[in-house]
Amino acid sequence: MAPTHPPHVVAQLYEAYLRVSNVVLEVGKTFDARIRPAHSAVFFHMEHDGIRLGRLAEKAQMTPQAMGELVDDLEELGYLRRVPDPGDRRAKLIVFTDQGDKALLTGYAAIDEVERRLATLLGEQGLTDLRATLSRIIADF
Repeated sequence: MAPTHPPHVVAQLYEAYLRVSNVVLEVGKTFDARIRPAHSAVFFHMEHDGIRLGRLAEKAQMTPQAMGELVDDLEELGYLRRVPDPGDRRAKLIVFTDQGDKALLTGYAAIDEVERRLATLLGEQGLTDLRATLSRIIADF
């Protein structure tokens, strides 16, 4: 019989991400069933005062073409719009519409629910420790 080993951390992180993101997506679906999981890359990386497509793609670690398709979807759905960049009239900024702002508030409520569930599961100190550990991984890995 082959020796067993503990689950790989990468697999565990991915599975945890899927479960956490499902909570957020469930709430998002109650807001608008047309929202897809891929759209979260846009909502997560947007800057509220507006952002250029290239910067948005860079932050999400996507190609500008792939990000452009997501932005086009969300613009068609009424969540985003493109406006002239005051710093360079040839460029466009992507900004939230009023509907986009409402979706963002719904997303924040979903994230609060995830944090509430994590605090219940781990305890307040456990949640504090998780934040610290994740911050270390993000900063130093």
